[in-house]
Amino acid sequence: MTLVQLRHFLELANTGSFSKSAVKLHVSQPALSRSIQTIEDEFGHKLFDRVGRQSELTAFGQYIYVQARELVDRANNLKQSGQQLLSGQTGKVRIGLGSGPGALLMTPLLAHMATEYPQGHLEISRGSTSLLVQALRDRHLDALVLDIRSLNPSSDLVVDALCEMPGAFMCRKGHPLSKARQVTIARVKAFPVASTPLSDEVARILVDRYGPDAHPDVLVNLRCEEISSLLDVVRSTDAIMVAVRSLAPDLDVLKMSPKLNATAKFGWVSLRSRSESPLCGYLRAAAKDILSAC
Repeated sequence: MTLVQLRHFLELANTGSFSKSAVKLHVSQPALSRSIQTIEDEFGHKLFDRVGRQSELTAFGQYIYVQARELVDRANNLKQSGQQLLSGQTGKVRIGLGSGPGALLMTPLLAHMATEYPQGHLEISRGSTSLLVQALRDRHLDALVLDIRSLNPSSDLVVDALCEMPGAFMCRKGHPLSKARQVTIARVKAFPVASTPLSDEVARILVDRYGPDAHPDVLVNLRCEEISSLLDVVRSTDAIMVAVRSLAPDLDVLKMSPKLNATAKFGWVSLRSRSESPLCGYLRAAAKDILSAC
């Protein structure tokens, strides 16, 4: 039997009239009669007794009515859930954020989810690029937002560039170097330097601009994945931060000689073999908008 036949059965049970049920179901009376007969033939038992012009459920029919009602309700709920999932109203997305994107994206993305998709579920993980990529490949995460220059190219990954942001050497207001007209790397090295792990490309740019002493392995004294902690240190000490400018608009930018001219390139990373859910797609667009506004 089909869901359509079960719906015919339920409607007839509710009205007790073939004519009224046929009108509500937009079918002919003979078609409705055949539908009910098919169900009775499959069960091998009558579902209705004729009482005058009315059709009343038999004892067996009353039992089947309860089961059929539950099945049809579940089918309706399944259809509704599917429609909600496709519209992004429901669903679950697990996103991994690198240090820079995490500092810029996490709170706005959570707020966007709470406002626009209150019935959806968003889980955010933080960590190093290598750990996040492994979690993506293990399907523990649905997507990542990273500085894609720190990502090793791979055929199983799809990268959608979101935005490019300039980097800078930054310090607290009132720092001994904050008003200097020109700052060399030697002057920077007189103070502690803080940074998250930098990509090989950024390391190459630093060495090209300022020489071997600017390589992160030599230059950086304070390194961790949690950029908010590093920024707190820079705000309260004479440490200097190497990071995306947008992360700390309250800090002063050092006038480096020569100019740094380096950027972070943030991108949305997913598995090529995995289809993107509607909610994941909406969050990808939201992430791009949020980062572009920074």
